[in-house]
Amino acid sequence: MTKLLIADDDKALVTMLRTHFEMKQFEILTAENGAEALEKLKYQPDLILLDINMPQMDGLSLCRLIRDKISCPILFVTAKVEEDDRVNGLLLGGDDYITKPFSLKELDARITAHLKREQRHSLPSSCRFQNELIIDYTARTVQITGNLLKLTKAEFGIIEFLSMNPGIVFDKERIYENVCGYDVKGDSRVITELIRRIRNKLRVFTETEYIETVWGMGYRWTR
Repeated sequence: MTKLLIADDDKALVTMLRTHFEMKQFEILTAENGAEALEKLKYQPDLILLDINMPQMDGLSLCRLIRDKISCPILFVTAKVEEDDRVNGLLLGGDDYITKPFSLKELDARITAHLKREQRHSLPSSCRFQNELIIDYTARTVQITGNLLKLTKAEFGIIEFLSMNPGIVFDKERIYENVCGYDVKGDSRVITELIRRIRNKLRVFTETEYIETVWGMGYRWTR
């Protein structure tokens, strides 16, 4: 049974979501604040629905604290519409966000998409060897000249998607869709910033440009 952790201080919303997802055969864990959510991680949820604005510890702070220690998808829930909140959440290691008020149909679709992506990542895969670069798709790691890069989930997701489709140009919206797992208009600032960070991490060990910018079109992985 899939475990869903809902961390939100809106009790009415939590009750509604619990009823909805229990009808879909999910096991539901709940938390009213970041500290309580941290405690509930011992039950190893398969996906976390995380409100950004919570008492004691907000969602962004909690994500920053736990992202390197858990691999399950984190979907931010926010009543704010500021672009910086969305960008910061994804750059901290969140997988997606949904803005209140939202429809249960949309939330269902996002959660289903992320769970399917996690299932695909658990399947046996292979490595890609390119010059001094080694991408292990199973372990979800990247090594260059023997050095292991410290990548966020979103950063590895971009490398995975582009490197498995070398030579093909993808626009920012398509990259965003594949990294976040849901068909929505992509946030170009997020993709631009993530690719800038990936390039900076690669440049510490190599001068080879593995991700090319095709001006006016998008990005592609070099063959």
